[in-house]
Amino acid sequence: MNKAKVVTLGIQHLLAMYAGAILVPIIIGGALKFSTEQMTYLVAIDILMCGIATIVQVMRGKLFGIGLPVVLGCTFTAVSPIIAIGSDKGVGAIYGAIIASGIIVILISGIFGKLVKFFPPIVTGSVVTIIGISLIPVATNNMGGGQGAADFGSASNITLAILTLIIILLIYRFTTGFIRSISILLGLVVGTIIAAFLGKVDFSPVNEASWLHMVEPFYFGTPTFDVSAIITMTLVAMVSLVESSGVYFALSDITKTPINSKDLSRGYRSEGLASIIGGIFNAFPYTTFSQNVGLIKMTGVKERRVIFVTGILLVLLGFLPKVAALTTIIPTAVLGGAMLAMFGMVVTQGIAMLAPEIMRSPENAMVAAISIGLGGGVIMVPEIFAVLPSSISVLTSNGIVCGSITAIILNIVFNMIGIKKEDPMHTQTIKVD
Repeated sequence: MNKAKVVTLGIQHLLAMYAGAILVPIIIGGALKFSTEQMTYLVAIDILMCGIATIVQVMRGKLFGIGLPVVLGCTFTAVSPIIAIGSDKGVGAIYGAIIASGIIVILISGIFGKLVKFFPPIVTGSVVTIIGISLIPVATNNMGGGQGAADFGSASNITLAILTLIIILLIYRFTTGFIRSISILLGLVVGTIIAAFLGKVDFSPVNEASWLHMVEPFYFGTPTFDVSAIITMTLVAMVSLVESSGVYFALSDITKTPINSKDLSRGYRSEGLASIIGGIFNAFPYTTFSQNVGLIKMTGVKERRVIFVTGILLVLLGFLPKVAALTTIIPTAVLGGAMLAMFGMVVTQGIAMLAPEIMRSPENAMVAAISIGLGGGVIMVPEIFAVLPSSISVLTSNGIVCGSITAIILNIVFNMIGIKKEDPMHTQTIKVD
């Protein structure tokens, strides 16, 4: 394969994951009321760290890198927890929790294969569903123009959001292959163009942004280490590792590259390292992106050097604030329309994981019902357990943590105690980005 084709395929992989990569910092920065300058940095550093994490994972070393053509980015399962931590504990707690969870992942990377049994689809499906439910209000508020906006719920905002959603649906319905895979990105572009004609796009962030910048560790301040925040991000990391395992095995099958426990450990360790680096430079925890697996299957190109090129391109883009600033001009209402589609898919992916497990036994139905009900309830009424001691409220004040721990405990009670032989179906995973 010549160099031009390798670069072209690398750009295609970049486009396939770009919408997911930029939406995470845009959503989080918007929810935490970051300034335009901070938003530009957040998007730029996230893109750069996606590239570094991808390069580390594609390379195969003694300690790091699974050596498969895998692209890494921040999973949407981390969005709601990060917003909750930042709103309640401050930005420093976000990055302290990300760094700590990365260290924990590295420490348990060698034994995680044994811990996977505590995260069967009934547990991970419940967690993903809870996270999806917690994200829907974010999308809805943005459709109206953003919570607290002077024109919240105006006809122009709602129209923009609905038009963006319709554009995404039309592209998704009437196209196939690669174009369909970037329907969200195309919807954002078209929605922003429409908004520009309506005078609702401010280009000043692009004009003010420099062409080149250097990254800065602890840009948003010194990290703080809060127990509740660390538990939350560690649970998110555990779910991501389970999901990544599914991607690793899928790529192993596609590329005809056998992997063993040592390979998996290097893959897990790389994700932990990516989280530590992300926390230091104020980015995010990183995990495998399944949409790029679909692109590999579609194109039939399985070479690691293509993904290596994607990683290099992401790193280069991360040093260009002007490019990052382009993403910050997307109107909130346009983002809201795209978010509704993406976050709704998170919920449906959780349901897809749960459906066969619920049909398998009434015990599984009860595990899902209680964990989702309790987790969703705490998300909607966060003060419900305020009377509990602080040592316990660490686990009950966050809906995702509460629901996740409930699912783990109930699964042990209903499906593991007294069960001599593990159901092989419990090893199935479905990836959510």
